[in-house]
Amino acid sequence: MAYLTTQAGQPVLILKEGTARSRGTEARRNNVMAARVIAEVLRTTLGPRGMDKMLIDSLGDITITNDGAAILDEIEVEHPAAKMMVEVAKTQDDMVGDGTTTAVVLAGELLKKAEELLDQNIHPTVVVGGYRKASQRAIEALDKMGIQVDLEDRATLKKVAVTSMASKAVGVAREHLAEIAIDAVKQIVEQRGEKKIADIDNIQVLKKEGKSLQDTQLIKGVIIDKEVIHAEMPKRIKKAKIALLDCPFEVEKTEFNAEIRIRDPSQMQAFLDKETRMLQEMVEKIKVSGANVLFCQKGIDDVAQHFLAKNGIMAARRVKQSDMEKLSRATDGTIITNLDDLNPRDLGKAGLAEERKVGDDKMIFVEECKHPRSVAILIRAGLERMVDEAERAMNDALSVVADVVDYNKIVAGGGAVESQIAKELREYATKIGGREQLAIEAFADALEIVPKTLAENAGLEPIDILVELRSSHEKKDGYLMGVDVFSGKVIDMHKNGVIEPLRVKEQAVKSATAVASMILRIDDVIASTKPKEGKGPPGGMPEGEDEY
Repeated sequence: MAYLTTQAGQPVLILKEGTARSRGTEARRNNVMAARVIAEVLRTTLGPRGMDKMLIDSLGDITITNDGAAILDEIEVEHPAAKMMVEVAKTQDDMVGDGTTTAVVLAGELLKKAEELLDQNIHPTVVVGGYRKASQRAIEALDKMGIQVDLEDRATLKKVAVTSMASKAVGVAREHLAEIAIDAVKQIVEQRGEKKIADIDNIQVLKKEGKSLQDTQLIKGVIIDKEVIHAEMPKRIKKAKIALLDCPFEVEKTEFNAEIRIRDPSQMQAFLDKETRMLQEMVEKIKVSGANVLFCQKGIDDVAQHFLAKNGIMAARRVKQSDMEKLSRATDGTIITNLDDLNPRDLGKAGLAEERKVGDDKMIFVEECKHPRSVAILIRAGLERMVDEAERAMNDALSVVADVVDYNKIVAGGGAVESQIAKELREYATKIGGREQLAIEAFADALEIVPKTLAENAGLEPIDILVELRSSHEKKDGYLMGVDVFSGKVIDMHKNGVIEPLRVKEQAVKSATAVASMILRIDDVIASTKPKEGKGPPGGMPEGEDEY
């Protein structure tokens, strides 16, 4: 309970009973500690030699991964400062799809270095100001280091994709998955004005247990996780003409209570016959349009199913809206909301529509589309955990290739970029002077956590690696020198094929600086504690009574 005291010594209550408050150094220290704990959790997962985490949720489901975003998504974090670190990972994942561990580890190290400065009585505002200047300078340095990429240079795109999957447990299938990621992204690239945009939401990723990672395939079309609704319908149609309906394929029921009075049996039969005729006419409209495949977002009446089957039309119902949109982009068809508006121009086209059994499930594959602007990837692996990890690896690969399409610059990996920025920031700090100089130097030291952690996770001696890195960055083209975790040497990472999109590194620096600055500026934490439900004995029984 927080209160003030009057001159007479009488307490004045400000906050209600049960409110917890911590302020000043204690509040800041608690927040920094909570954020650093999250960073320490992820630190051992960084790099190709990083370890995995086993996460078990409240239902007993197991997730094994070293993907930063997946780990922080699974663990239930309570502390508000720790939740902010989780948000950093989410932002990084949403914006660029990779580099989540780097962003969180960097944020944790920035806070650690800031705490050392605060212990020397440097004000948090000075530290935050220095960090902001350092962040801006780091992004300028990054842009200078960026190497332009030709989007037709498949070999470079493949290296970018393989680097993003280096820490994932997909082994020899890495090259195969990288090829699929490049083909998928290239298929969905759109030209908007002078810019090229690759929205990976237009790539459908499905996963099914069975076979091996090498059997993962790219479908130039869409996979619909539904089966053909009638046993008599064709299961395979070549040169498919596809009708996409967003309206119920049923006789509409009245919206208000209606009463139909039937006085003799012949009227009853006439009523049923009329309903059947209406459904027959609806099927006839589909047939007249030339469609031989029907996907409906709503329901399809049983009688209508019979007539569709008689006319040799393949149909699926209750297709998800997102799948309908992907079908429209892949087949160049138009989604119709009124059956009367359907005409041959609205139909989508595909080389093949076929129902196949994948594992225990039946799915409809719509493929061989001429110029699909939406594609599908079917991920296979022999183990459920492996399928999940392969999906995470594929999402990373798709994201980094899309990042290069959006902004076609790459930088060297293996801690090369961080070491070079740290070197430039130390030179910049001396020009700034004052107390902010110490904050900028602290930012430079914090950046070196990336090569240091890569070395630690590979079982190398981090101090030796850092010394070697710093001396190599003094030479010409030193900005390309990074840690090779397999040989334990400092080598040219660009020549060795370890490259990353510039956007990933840029976003990691921005996100880490933003969260560290926000946590450092907090000097008061006021938490309202809710009374637990069911507290106290039921039925108004007085406190202290044990039995009821």
